[in-house]
Amino acid sequence: MADQPERDQDRAVYIISVAAELAGVHPQTLRIYERKGLVAPKRTSGNTRRYSERDIALLRQIQDLTQEGGINLAGVKMIIELQAQLDALRAETDALEERLHERDQAAEADGKIVPLTSVFLPPWQGRPHP
Repeated sequence: MADQPERDQDRAVYIISVAAELAGVHPQTLRIYERKGLVAPKRTSGNTRRYSERDIALLRQIQDLTQEGGINLAGVKMIIELQAQLDALRAETDALEERLHERDQAAEADGKIVPLTSVFLPPWQGRPHP
């Protein structure tokens, strides 16, 4: 299965004390992060917090931003939200590019004229060199 590593990242297996140790913080810090909306651990039927590998990576990123970057938790929350928006936009762009590519391939197979899309490049991509 191609999605298996992705699912393993989301599998919530670590209790709060282990997650805190892996992230290099105190368990109370994780509770604060949760109250501030920075992390949302899964909960067991007994309401115990469980953290995934993805959560641990996020906790480490929060630590880097606060400790190394000097960013407060409100700033960290904004950065995390912007990163999530950027990831969603990239996924949407990839999906649209794939649809466009499939449409162009179908048009070529049918012998239709395919629009030339490379003429109008965004300024950040620059012109192709001959």
